[in-house]
Amino acid sequence: MLSDKVTVLVAGSWGTALASVLAANHKEVYLWTRRPEQAAEINEHHTNEHFLPGIRLPENIIATTDMEQAVSGSKAVVIVSPSSGMRQVARSLKAFWKEDMLCIHATKGFETETMKRMSTVISEELGCKEGEIVVLSGPSHAEEVVRLCPTTVVVASADEARAVTAQGLFINNDFRVYTNRDQLGVELAGALKNIIALGAGLSDGLGFGDNAKAALLTRGLAEIARVGVELGANPLTFSGLAGLGDLVVTATSQHSRNWRAGSMLGQGKPLAEVLDSMGMVVEGIRTTEAAYAISVRLGVQMPITDQIYHVLFKGRTPRSAVEALMGRDRKTEMEAISQETWEQWHS
Repeated sequence: MLSDKVTVLVAGSWGTALASVLAANHKEVYLWTRRPEQAAEINEHHTNEHFLPGIRLPENIIATTDMEQAVSGSKAVVIVSPSSGMRQVARSLKAFWKEDMLCIHATKGFETETMKRMSTVISEELGCKEGEIVVLSGPSHAEEVVRLCPTTVVVASADEARAVTAQGLFINNDFRVYTNRDQLGVELAGALKNIIALGAGLSDGLGFGDNAKAALLTRGLAEIARVGVELGANPLTFSGLAGLGDLVVTATSQHSRNWRAGSMLGQGKPLAEVLDSMGMVVEGIRTTEAAYAISVRLGVQMPITDQIYHVLFKGRTPRSAVEALMGRDRKTEMEAISQETWEQWHS
């Protein structure tokens, strides 16, 4: 056991689910929220009905709106803010941050304005090294985690000892945790798969069936790995839990906000209406914007991302986006790779 107290910021569905996992392993889990009424509900009724309806939470989860109370004396802080709010949350944490605290984040996205990964944003605000932050990712719907369905994730850090410590913080009989030193790859995979999940929802909304979705996931994973390797990630990470595993669960389940948003778009609903009806953040939409800009900057082909970007932001219809993908120039499936990359794959 790492400590008697750990802290989770913020009390959305995934933050609450991770707090529930931690509550099985630790004496006190503090869950920070900006909303007093949400804190009162969690403390008095042990529920978070807006995000996880019908679930009773462990009684050793203590909700608070006071950041100092949430963080003081905690040996580990798990940040689960939407990507759009990550910088502000990390900035608020800074006043109470201690260098000996373990920092973990479980947010899958980019800061759209800067195209920075979440570990970069956090390190800038806390004044720590990016490699000291641990990234938690993998196939894990909050709705299943809180029901104690078997779940397996990965924690990644350039500092292997910190990843091992985070592994010990979370692991139990219902929540298995692996470690990975490819922090960059795990973070990129977790963010970029949301784009392909949107595309899978679009495909289902259009009624295209299993053949189309299987192809979309396969070629989607190829372009995720392509840009990831270009940025310096280990290609093998994309066939692991943070890559293939998370892509499958996010692109095939009705629990997935990204899949649901894509399905509604495929049925012809406008983006504004889709977002209004969701009631929660759809990370894939912001991630598509950031990934499109990254692909242009790097000169890396991401054809699925490109088409989804034009559907979301440029008025292209989902059906015409499919036609554009199917009508691309003939390609070979296996792209040529350098000897250096080949040796890296087999090292």
